[in-house]
Amino acid sequence: MKKEFVIANEQGLHARPATTLVSKANLFKADITITYEGESADLKSIMGVLSLGVTRGALVEIEITGEDESDAMEAIAKHIKELNVQ
Repeated sequence: MKKEFVIANEQGLHARPATTLVSKANLFKADITITYEGESADLKSIMGVLSLGVTRGALVEIEITGEDESDAMEAIAKHIKELNVQ
């Protein structure tokens, strides 16, 4: 399952916001990938996420596959929405 999100918070996905998103992804067994500007990374890897350099206003795609993908997508979508409000 795939879904696109706009990262609207001030810092993009740097340090703290990336860490909280990676922590959320690690709660699930499913494979979770984030793609930005044609580059992909494992959403469970802080170094991978930070290496993408996701900035404010960026469009990212989250792809989740595995046994708990629906629950994972719901949680990730909710978390990104919360990040965007801060």
